[in-house]
Amino acid sequence: MLAAALEAEVNQYIAELAAKTDEHGRRLVVRNGHHRPRTVVTAAGAVAVTAPRVNDRRIDEVTGERKRFSSNILAPWCRKSPKVSEVLPLLYLHGLSSGDFVPPGAGAVPRGTAGLSPATVTRLTKQWRDDHAAFQDRDLSDRDFLYVWADGVHPKVRLGQAHSCVLVLLGVRLDGTEELIALAEGLRESTESWADLLRDCRRRGMRDPELVIGDGAMGLWKALAEVFPAARHQRCCVHKARNVTNYLPKSAQPGATKAMQESYNAEDRAHVEKAIEAFAKLRREVAQGRREDRRRP
Repeated sequence: MLAAALEAEVNQYIAELAAKTDEHGRRLVVRNGHHRPRTVVTAAGAVAVTAPRVNDRRIDEVTGERKRFSSNILAPWCRKSPKVSEVLPLLYLHGLSSGDFVPPGAGAVPRGTAGLSPATVTRLTKQWRDDHAAFQDRDLSDRDFLYVWADGVHPKVRLGQAHSCVLVLLGVRLDGTEELIALAEGLRESTESWADLLRDCRRRGMRDPELVIGDGAMGLWKALAEVFPAARHQRCCVHKARNVTNYLPKSAQPGATKAMQESYNAEDRAHVEKAIEAFAKLRREVAQGRREDRRRP
């Protein structure tokens, strides 16, 4: 989305200045390849960006220097969290209609600059929808997944229904490659919503994974039993650890978290038993402290 927005911004800039020519009729503002690739850290992680370059040969009448194109979306010095990474997905979820673009998008582009026109945003919307449709319909029969993580993400932006969430499947292939398998809007994390997503993956050729990891929501497990009955189930260690520490006083939570991490990251049985004993000791200390608190007047 960021790369497409940068290309659209440059294309619009050049189109608006197409009439500017020199004494020989040659255009003063043209494309000039791309800058060197750079990594930009966004809310979605590190993204490799190759920004387009512009050759602007116009002369500023005040300073006498050549004018230069400067992106309003991604400044040359920017290496972290460009505003477009936050605004454009929000606009996309809103539908990116021409009339709705200006109010939410005003914060992303400084006043007095061209930015992205409603027509450009409309073209980008179509491109993103086509990309999403192709992703959701791609063939999954040429790969096998060893592990699959399943979770429901509840964004702040309201989707189609009041209790909607985004159902996400992330898998690991036999060679260790991670891949986003599928995502879809669901009603809460109901059995029907998970079953619809899993059936779609089965229709596209996905085979039963060896192990599916989830947060314990019963809707997921019931849907798996129906669509991928051969897959084994496992509770997510992070969710399980959070549930355990919620029953402990805050003073004991860091030690309990460390003991549980050492347990499920242990390299052999001996280290697992050692971590379990450390957690059991902490549990006894917490229980003793509670008994003493009850005895106090």
